Amino acid sequence: MRSEAEVNRVIEEYADTVKRVCFLYLKNHTDTEDIFQKVFLKYALSSAVFENPEHEKAWFIRVSINECKDLLKSFFKRRTVPLEAVKEQMHTENNEHLEVMEAVLKLPPKYRNVIYLHYYEGYTAPQIGEILSKNVNTVYTLLTRARDLLRKELGGDSDGA
Repeated sequence: MRSEAEVNRVIEEYADTVKRVCFLYLKNHTDTEDIFQKVFLKYALSSAVFENPEHEKAWFIRVSINECKDLLKSFFKRRTVPLEAVKEQMHTENNEHLEVMEAVLKLPPKYRNVIYLHYYEGYTAPQIGEILSKNVNTVYTLLTRARDLLRKELGGDSDGA
């Protein structure tokens, strides 16, 4: 079991990341808060040793994703949340970001995850491959396809410029 100071440190450092990852999956503030608590409780009870801060952050993202998937698989959670509910709960700074985030939320999960990790968390394709247990070339393909889908959705330049 970890010390209170250590748990407080990681909560301060990774709270936003965990909440954003969970919200991308769950599209629901209440469920996001539940998973947030589970993730940090799991950390507090864990004896995992991390090689470096990147490994620690990747662990939090992976555990968050797994907990979200488990919740979504549960019988009572097999339902959808309208996009309007997501808009109300998002804390974006302006309408431009809101439009982009709406488009990202509409993507299938395999594309949404790589886009989020790359653009919002700043991970490289090899790092994303490790986090999602995917080949690096698969990550590059998913990023390319996701960008194409976003370009179509947002009305961007179709010749890739």
